[in-house]
Amino acid sequence: MSNSEDYKNHQEEPEIDELTNDRYLGGHEYDGIRELDNKLPRWWVYLFYVTIIFAVVYMLGYHVTKWWPLQDEEYKNEMAVQDEIKKANPDPVFDIEAMVPMTAAADLAAGQDTYKKICSVCHGQKGEGLVGPNFTDEYWIHGDSTNNTISIKNLYQVVIDGVIEKGMIPYKDQLSPVQIQQVLSYILTLQGTNPPNPKAPQGPKYEKIS
Repeated sequence: MSNSEDYKNHQEEPEIDELTNDRYLGGHEYDGIRELDNKLPRWWVYLFYVTIIFAVVYMLGYHVTKWWPLQDEEYKNEMAVQDEIKKANPDPVFDIEAMVPMTAAADLAAGQDTYKKICSVCHGQKGEGLVGPNFTDEYWIHGDSTNNTISIKNLYQVVIDGVIEKGMIPYKDQLSPVQIQQVLSYILTLQGTNPPNPKAPQGPKYEKIS
């Protein structure tokens, strides 16, 4: 065998790293760092196969066979279910004109709870008035001046529409009609309670409550 053949055979033999017994990859050397031909762990290879299978199943299930609905279709299905629920359980019809103050203890307690959580910030814990007007005197900003009556119907409209110029937001999207009626019924019970440090009267005097 010639020297050239010996050299050629030597060049074709892979160079092995003495520490790991892995062969070096030719042409993969940077700044004296050489790359070894490491085999990937079997668990990693199997996991990679699983992702490929998942991708194929996902594509077939969602985009080809339609086994499962896409997001917009799922949304439409959920909305259709909600529509059926609403049809089976329609919202109660609320007649503002027939509204009167509630007197049941449970309703007044619920109204007081709503008042403490929402209304007391501006009207005081006892209705004495802070930023908002006093609820314990006979003077009201919003009332029925024709009949000299402060009506729960007038106050209901104030709650659902708000008084933006005075800083009161609308509560039609935060409180149900029943909750509004309950809290207004509770507010009317504060008439004449004479809490300490009441705010000065605001608005005309109304002697009748309905």
